[in-house]
Amino acid sequence: QVQLMESGGGLVQPGGSLRLSCAASGSIISKNVMGWYRQVPGKQRDFVASITTSGTTTYAGSVKGRFTISRDNANNTVYLQMNSLKPEDTAVYYCKKFPPNGSWGQGTQVTVSS
Repeated sequence: QVQLMESGGGLVQPGGSLRLSCAASGSIISKNVMGWYRQVPGKQRDFVASITTSGTTTYAGSVKGRFTISRDNANNTVYLQMNSLKPEDTAVYYCKKFPPNGSWGQGTQVTVSS
């Protein structure tokens, strides 16, 4: 069973940056559209960004211009570079196929606070 493992989260001050990574145990990343999603406790999970196998990207309006999704097919990894972070970006971030299906992984916590 292919597993996706998110990492790179942490505590950062407003205006700071973080780079999230999503590593796969198989070739799921190189063969699929991949997405990043985020969830605040008690709220629905929201779409953040996606990237096609050819590199076409799509972003939620709230992160456009600040976040950048990228992929490294050779290393089965998807990244999310997050700049100019705001407190409202605080959430657990997940990566998954786009559109998502099945169960979710543990995600990685991002906290933006001074």
